[in-house]
Amino acid sequence: MSNLTSKELAGLSDQLDFEKVLHCKYLSAVQECQDQELKSKFQSCADQHMQNYKTLLNHLR
Repeated sequence: MSNLTSKELAGLSDQLDFEKVLHCKYLSAVQECQDQELKSKFQSCADQHMQNYKTLLNHLR
């Protein structure tokens, strides 16, 4: 991977934080929701944001 500027690294750091926050929010929604269909959709969203987080992190290594 090429060298990234400090601004690019800051942007990636912000995106990592954003993905982690969204993951946590969707997990919280899963816990609070009673409707099984919504729970499933919230869990799917949480899983996707965790995958996004892991993908970004792997690209930075």
